[in-house]
Amino acid sequence: MERRVAERLGGALGPLGLEPHAFKVGWYNAVLQPAFHLPYPDDTLAFVVLSTPSMFDKALKPFVKKERLKIIRDPVDQCVSYHLSRVKEKFPDQRVDVMFDYEILPSRKPKFLAQTAAHVAGAAYYYQRKDVKHDPWGRKKIYGVCIHPKYGGWFAIRGLLLFPDIQVLSLEQPVPVDCVSTEEKRIELLEQFNFHWQDGRYRDIIEVKERYSEEQRAYFATPPAERFRLLGLTQEAQ
Repeated sequence: MERRVAERLGGALGPLGLEPHAFKVGWYNAVLQPAFHLPYPDDTLAFVVLSTPSMFDKALKPFVKKERLKIIRDPVDQCVSYHLSRVKEKFPDQRVDVMFDYEILPSRKPKFLAQTAAHVAGAAYYYQRKDVKHDPWGRKKIYGVCIHPKYGGWFAIRGLLLFPDIQVLSLEQPVPVDCVSTEEKRIELLEQFNFHWQDGRYRDIIEVKERYSEEQRAYFATPPAERFRLLGLTQEAQ
């Protein structure tokens, strides 16, 4: 069952530059405090969805062109929301719950921890402070970051697709590729991400096979209120 669902999802999302990775809810809940657990049985089938560098051209620009006359708040969020919500049409006999990376609960906690989901699904390795043996940061707060073996840091985690009616007992958990394997490189990665994230150097901590285009980099480097102009949208679209 999991394989059939994965193939159908891949067929729907792959051409859009979106990449689904399967996991069991229990894998995710096992590494988090109860306050962050997903409220589903452990064997529930779920997929974390990444956007790859090609999503900008394959999904975002066509979506904006099509929706040009409608109210657009955040083009990327609305584009991803549109396409992930349409996935439900591919599974008319199944319940499909969708969670987006930008959604928060009334408690102000995120609906899910995106980087943890990517790690347990084997999609990208979540490098954290605990992955450094000789910690050089003292009392400083250090945030972790996911690195993809193909895209490095040139990707984003966009959402979850959950299938509450599908329980997968025998799904084998993949191990994410540890592509930043030396102590020195891990320190460099966390330093760049925490203290120099604006220049984006952390994204190239490994040799990547694909990265954002110049147009895409310019878009994400532009303040949100000014991005509409880059996509050819009028101010009214906001």
